[in-house]
Amino acid sequence: MGSDEDGSESLQDIFTDPWRPPTPEATFARYLSHKSEHDSKGSPSEVAIRLVGSHPLWGHYLWNASVAVAEYLESNRHLVRGGFVLELGAGGGLPGIVSAQIGAEMVVLTDYPDRELIDNLTYNADHNVSPADRTKVNVQGYVWGHKVHDLLAALPSTRENWRAFDLIILSDLVFNHSQHDALLRTCELCLTPPSYEPPSKRPAPCVLVFYTHHRPHLSHRDLDFFNKARAQGWICEKIVNRKFPPMFPDDPGDEEVRSTVYGWKLDRGFSKAEATTT
Repeated sequence: MGSDEDGSESLQDIFTDPWRPPTPEATFARYLSHKSEHDSKGSPSEVAIRLVGSHPLWGHYLWNASVAVAEYLESNRHLVRGGFVLELGAGGGLPGIVSAQIGAEMVVLTDYPDRELIDNLTYNADHNVSPADRTKVNVQGYVWGHKVHDLLAALPSTRENWRAFDLIILSDLVFNHSQHDALLRTCELCLTPPSYEPPSKRPAPCVLVFYTHHRPHLSHRDLDFFNKARAQGWICEKIVNRKFPPMFPDDPGDEEVRSTVYGWKLDRGFSKAEATTT
């Protein structure tokens, strides 16, 4: 330690903070989108997703599964057009933002209620959704499995005061094995029952679950999500199997498995009487 001229220790020497590496700067990931069917004949437009520099909840990556969901929605716009969309664990929010761009009536983007994550998600909505459509995007902090009142309250009461979502997006979340029950609970509380008939005919309400087995030796635990869903009455259908460059090339495990994005569609038939008010 250093000392003052009289030999006493200086305060800055006594109260020293451990050295910490500087927080990495935010980065941007680019996604090329066709905002309307007519744009497909011209040059695609760019969606610039800002990612936090580093985060323990993995919000600093644009996951392959998010890209796969966005592309799937652009090819299946009927799932989104005129509907209410909820994205859980949104990270940078790419699928939800694309949903807003291609005709969703309302999109609610959520992630863990951490200021850095929510501020970044808000930034991405502000910078990628046109001013005319920005009022159709709501950003919230939300903990899976908790009450859903605030999520539903963000929806306009245009359906005879019946508020629920037509589409729920889960992108690369099933590796959180301890949260499977919480995720399914939120989906159950938020998804529109098929028995509800809106004024205009829409596809059956569904949940899109896209993921990669980032830890191949735990793939059976990832798949427990669908076992639990089936046990709770959800119908699970595999709809996508796509190859991408692996997110983490140096990780252990079969690279073929770590390079594959799987997409599933879940829906559940239950009546209005069974819907839970929260």
